[in-house]
Formats: sequence, structure tokens, C-alpha cells
Amino acid sequence: MKRPWQGQVEAVSMSASAVYEPGCYLCPGNKRQGGGRNPEYRGAYVFENDFPALYPETPAGALAEGGLLLAEAEAGRCRVVCFSPDHSLTLARMAVEGIGEVVELWCREFAALGAEPEIGAVQIFENRGEMMGCSNPHPHGQIWCSANVPNELAKEVRAMERPLLMEYLALELREKVRVVCANEHFVAVVPFWAVWPFEILLLPRRHFTGFDEMRPMEQRALAGLLKEIGQRYDGLFGVPFPYSMGFHQRPVDGGSYPHFTWHGHYYPPLLRGATVRKFMVGFEMLGGPQRDLTPEAAAARLRGVELGR
Repeated sequence: MKRPWQGQVEAVSMSASAVYEPGCYLCPGNKRQGGGRNPEYRGAYVFENDFPALYPETPAGALAEGGLLLAEAEAGRCRVVCFSPDHSLTLARMAVEGIGEVVELWCREFAALGAEPEIGAVQIFENRGEMMGCSNPHPHGQIWCSANVPNELAKEVRAMERPLLMEYLALELREKVRVVCANEHFVAVVPFWAVWPFEILLLPRRHFTGFDEMRPMEQRALAGLLKEIGQRYDGLFGVPFPYSMGFHQRPVDGGSYPHFTWHGHYYPPLLRGATVRKFMVGFEMLGGPQRDLTPEAAAARLRGVELGR
């Protein structure tokens, strides 16, 4: 954290100021790059991605080489979720009621997509900011549905032979030093094993396995905490804070996962200011991650951010 820095310096991204941008392919009424046109939507809006990474019509097939190499075709679906018709907003700046509409949409989408027999897992996520590869500043996220369970989710499934995250939450609530913020239904912590400097793990106080099991009061509470997390991030260095955020929930491949706990991950890249990011290179790629600051220190700094109204 104290070493001299003459390396890459990031440009500071500023929030969009216009409520509507004629050239934005996610704004209401505008033509999209894929040729379709958005309706004049007034709340959260979802549509099939015009440039998906996964296609439902992908034919099955596999390539095996010498018992060592294996490649399999992967079918699926990709959707885009516009959080708001207002081009200038982010989750941190939206009203809690508006974020609540997004959460309700996530719940509906998980239930509907998870019921499709060809879908094995539903991944809901948001990439925020140019630094995290976001291709459009309009407030939006994505839903990728795959036939098979992705690697990171599969590793968590194998580890949760009991409600491990609920046990971990009880520990964090006792110690309190890594808790960033909380409400009646959810708790945000910088996890003990955090790799990214200001990483956050979002946990429910009640064990449930997916968005389709979330109660209405929990949906409202989640909306409130998503806003607060965004405000704390933005207030840390005084700039719109980039991150990749997403939720892990039980696979929908027909298996039984009673011990899997729904939870959210935030992976933000900024290290010690608005222009210096964390780089995963060298020993961290070849050996193991280096802790630039402790999770306790990161949580304290996030707790110390003064929130706006």
C-alpha cells in the first residue's frame, strides 16, 4: 500500500448526467445494436441479449483427445436487465423502491428460467464501470443461464454439505470487525478470505437457497442494502466505484441442494484510490493472493463512509 507507484493510472469515470441518451441502445424507445427496439419502459426491463455468449439451439457435442482433453458444447440463454429507464442512475443512486423492482424481476426470472428443463444454473450479475468491462453506462446487469453448473458455483456446492455460510455469518456477527453494514434480513461483510481489497460477501440472516424462496420483506430489505453498499463504495474514493457483483444460488439441474445458501459477491478492483487498481499478477497468479490490507481494515474504511440521503 505504501510502495512508490509509477505504473498504470486509471482514468476516473464520472456518472452519466443525461436522463436519456439518443445514442444509447438501452434507453427506452431506442433501437438496439441487434436491430430490435426497446419499448418505452418505465421500470425494470429485461430482454434477450442481442449478442449472447450462450444459445439455446447449440447442438450437443463433445471432443475427447487421448483421455486428457475434453471439450463439450454448452447451450443456454443470456438476458439483459435494465435497472431503470433513467440513463444517469446507478443502483447506488436509485430509490429503494426502484431497486425493489429489480429484485422482484430477478426473483421472477430465476423462477421462470430455473423451471426450464434444459437450464442447469442461473447466474445473475452486474459489471459496473469501464474498468470492469461494462460496455454501456446505462444501469443494467445480465442473466446467463447454462445447461451445466459453472465451475465457481460447483465448487461452492461441493463445499456446502451443511449450511456453512450460516455458520460463518454467526461468527462474523459475534466478532463484528468485518461487518460493513446490515439490516433486519441481510448482512454485508468483507470476508475473512477476501482477495480483492474491498471485496464484500452479502449474506442472508435466514437460510434459503434461491431468489424464488425470498420473501417480500426480504426483497425490500435486499434493495435497501444494495443501495447502501453502492453508496459506501462510491463514497470511499469519491468516484463511481467499479465492481463485478453477482449472486450464487442453488443449481436448477434437478438435484437436491438443501444446504446451499443464497448469497452475493462483490469484486471491486480499486486498491488505494480512484486511479490505482489491484493487479492480480506475478506471485498472485503463480502462487497465491497477497493481502494489500486486512479485511478488518477494509471493513472499517467502508463503515466509515458518510452516507448521503
